[in-house]
Amino acid sequence: MAVSAARQRSAPARSELFRLFAEEGRLQVLALCAEAELSVGELSSLLRDSQPQLSRKVATLKQAGLLETRRDGTRTWVRLTAGDDVLVHEALAEGRRLCLKDGSLARLPKVIAAREERGLELFEGRAEPATAPVSPEHLAHLSALSGVLPARALAIDVGTGDGVNLDVLAPLYQRVIAVDRSRSQLARVLERVASRGFTNVSVFEGAYDDAALVQRIDQAGGADLVFAGRTLHHASRPEAAVRALARLLKPSGHLVVLDYLPHQDDAMRETHGDVWMGFEPKALEQFVSEAGLTVKSQYEVPPAFHVSGPDRALDWHALVAVKPPQSIRSVK
Repeated sequence: MAVSAARQRSAPARSELFRLFAEEGRLQVLALCAEAELSVGELSSLLRDSQPQLSRKVATLKQAGLLETRRDGTRTWVRLTAGDDVLVHEALAEGRRLCLKDGSLARLPKVIAAREERGLELFEGRAEPATAPVSPEHLAHLSALSGVLPARALAIDVGTGDGVNLDVLAPLYQRVIAVDRSRSQLARVLERVASRGFTNVSVFEGAYDDAALVQRIDQAGGADLVFAGRTLHHASRPEAAVRALARLLKPSGHLVVLDYLPHQDDAMRETHGDVWMGFEPKALEQFVSEAGLTVKSQYEVPPAFHVSGPDRALDWHALVAVKPPQSIRSVK
């Protein structure tokens, strides 16, 4: 893995660190960025400071090699790059104390969770037709192919939306659970299930890391497949989302992530509530590796396979990962 420019810089002089750490606001920025990668806008909200002021503090700390930034559309994201310097650790401890005192650390989970709320509001407000006609022969052909799958007891469709993926998963798997936080979307899913006559599909209203869902899937022995179709870019913390999805798999189970490659279409934030502007393949590899999975394959989806919809011009990417067969699923 390439070393970032921030990490390649030599460590700042001690006198420079003392000067930097003399300002409480910089200490708080460091402490918050040690908790999570945050946008400048989120830091501004947490610390109740203007974005220009926060940008200047971030720039100073970045120049010293303590922070690094990356662009995602029009947003700038900030994360900590500090190493094992004792003085930096003391600065982080003091910054955390200050953040506890002014409540910014307590507000952090709510700010991170709010990343997903725009998308949920948009999906709840949509009133599109529930289903599109599908020929019985199409479903029959898929069902006939089910015999080639070595493990097809249970599939989880995460962020199922209107349930279009069920037209593929239901004929192939003995049991499918459609998961979504949007009640209006799940109502459309139930319409689709009824119109198709799917008797092997159930729905779960909530998030993929809800304890009730984890318990339900544990009782089934884990999932053979977890499919996250254009879901990860809505997650407030995609690396944590992948860990939660991996948790649902049985040993030798597969995770399939279908999402966008990096793009600059900021309109997707407003129209679809996207949190992230796609992902580099290397980033997805890191997410699944840290979740204890092994990448089997990843590839760019041919544009001819997504020729309609507001995201048709984006580049789509698929990743398939597997849980090692020796994995022992922890009990929560």
